[in-house]
Amino acid sequence: MTHAGEAHHEDLSERLNWLRAGVLGANDGIVSTAGLVVGVAGATTDRTAILAAGVAGLVAGALSMAGGEYVSVSTQRDTERAALKLEERELREMPEQEERELADIYRDKGLSPDLAVLVARELTERDALRAHAEAELQIDPDNLTSPWQAAWASLLSFAAGAVIPLVAIVLPPTSWRVWACALAALVGLVLTGVISSRLGSSPAWRAVRRNVVVGSLTMVVTYYVGLLFGVTFG
Repeated sequence: MTHAGEAHHEDLSERLNWLRAGVLGANDGIVSTAGLVVGVAGATTDRTAILAAGVAGLVAGALSMAGGEYVSVSTQRDTERAALKLEERELREMPEQEERELADIYRDKGLSPDLAVLVARELTERDALRAHAEAELQIDPDNLTSPWQAAWASLLSFAAGAVIPLVAIVLPPTSWRVWACALAALVGLVLTGVISSRLGSSPAWRAVRRNVVVGSLTMVVTYYVGLLFGVTFG
C-alpha cells in the first residue's frame, strides 16, 4: 500500500537512475579533466596555460556530454512515441486481439487464466493504451524522458566533477601542483565510487578500486606524455 506523499517504486527507480547518471558524469569529469591538466602540467609550469587547458577541457567535455545525452535520449523518446502510436493504432483496429494479448502477459506473470482475463478487461476499460504501454512496452506514456533534462544533468554533473582537479592544480605552488591534483582527484573518485556502489547495492571496494586504478593510470600516462612533449619542444 502506498501512503499519501510516498514515492511510487517507479518514481524512486527513476530518481535513482538520474542520481546514478549524475555520479557517473561527475566521475567522467574528474578523470578526463585530471588527465588533461596533469598532462599539461607535465609539459609546462605556466599556470595560465594549465588553467586555460583545464577550463577548455571542462567546457568541451560538459558540452560533449550534454550533446551526446540529448541525442541519445531524443532517439529513445522518438522510439517510445513511435511505439505508443503503433500500439494506439492496434488498439483501434483490433481491440479484442490486443485484450487477449494483455491477458496473456498477466498470465505469463503468474495470474490464473480467469484472473488474467478479468484484469486485462478492467484495465482496458479504464485506459487501454496505458495498460498496454506499461505491461507490454514498459513505458509510462505520461512520463517520457526529457532530453533537455538529461542534457542539463550531464552538463552540470560533468562540470562539478571537473572543477575538483582544476582547482587543485592551479592553486598550489608549482612543486605541489601535480600531487595536489592527483590527491584531490583520487578523493573525488573514492567518493563517486562509494556513492555509485551504494546506489547499485554492490560492494564499495570494487567500485572504489576500479575508479582509483582508472584515474591513476590516466594521470600517470598523460603526465608522461606531457613531460615528453615538454622535453621535446622545451
